[in-house]
Amino acid sequence: MDLGTEAREEYLALELGHAAHKLVTEVRPLKKGDQVLITGDSASDWRVVRATAAAAYTVGAEPTVIWYPTQPAPMMAPPRPLAQAALGADVWIDYAVAYQLYSPAYEAAIKAGCIYVCLTGMDVDMMVRTIGRVHYGPMQEMAQWLYRVSQASKTVRVTSPAGTDLRMTIDPAGDPFWEEPPATGGYAQMMGGQSGLMAYRESYEGVLVFDGCLWPPSELGRLQNPVRLTIAGGYVKRIEGGYEARIFERWLESFEHPLSFLMEHTCYGFNPGVTRPSGRILEDERVFGCMQFGVGATPLGSPSHTDGVTLNPSVWLDDMQIEADGRYVHPELAAFCKAMGAPGY
Repeated sequence: MDLGTEAREEYLALELGHAAHKLVTEVRPLKKGDQVLITGDSASDWRVVRATAAAAYTVGAEPTVIWYPTQPAPMMAPPRPLAQAALGADVWIDYAVAYQLYSPAYEAAIKAGCIYVCLTGMDVDMMVRTIGRVHYGPMQEMAQWLYRVSQASKTVRVTSPAGTDLRMTIDPAGDPFWEEPPATGGYAQMMGGQSGLMAYRESYEGVLVFDGCLWPPSELGRLQNPVRLTIAGGYVKRIEGGYEARIFERWLESFEHPLSFLMEHTCYGFNPGVTRPSGRILEDERVFGCMQFGVGATPLGSPSHTDGVTLNPSVWLDDMQIEADGRYVHPELAAFCKAMGAPGY
């Protein structure tokens, strides 16, 4: 099963405790006295929220849990008590399905120095697979390698069996999202198994096909039919495909804003605990070997942002091919994959 997996309290209970402890000691280390806000909406898996609070308390942090109704869409302003609580948090761990990343509360918390950890929609099964059973050291080394080598290139080309053939030009200024975080807090942290690059938004040219997942809008998720985007000058000019493409097109048009159609980011996915799309965007962005793209330039004022996944890509950095049909072929990347225990390496 993909969603919910098994609702019984005892399901993977021991493994969940191990994963939650790993989260607060290795993935996002907490220290004694840290004020930790843990948020979940009514669509969240309460077992994960509770295990995280217990693990945080065990290592000496002071957890506070807020649970609230699921909002219609991500990035919306949350209830006022949550927004106020976030201003006093050293670390904010967000499990809400309608996540708070890029919301007004998120922006204010980041400005106040909070570390925001986005674990949207994580359930017991996902937490065990993507955190508890993963070797985080080599996975993080791989993330750094991909960002560093990508930024040292001039151009990136991505193709896929579904029809993707997309080119972009690297912006050497880089992306603070993938740089070393500031020592005093005030940044977002995503789940491991993802890295990225910074390309000039207007440099995206070609065809991009999403055949893994696409979310939001909420009507979508794991795709049954590919969604084909024709991109020129960084903007989505044409959307083709079946009924899912029509849903996506109508959703973008509903914002009546040109920046909703502007490409925002390109990311690599490589969490060995994610072998196929499930419909949950947090892990789908990290399907091992995928490429993930963001549409909607939120930092420039886009009222919308969505993420889509391309499966089995081939990737070239200038003339150097680093991935072929979803398999990392560069020797250094293959070594990281072997060290983290990825199948087939």
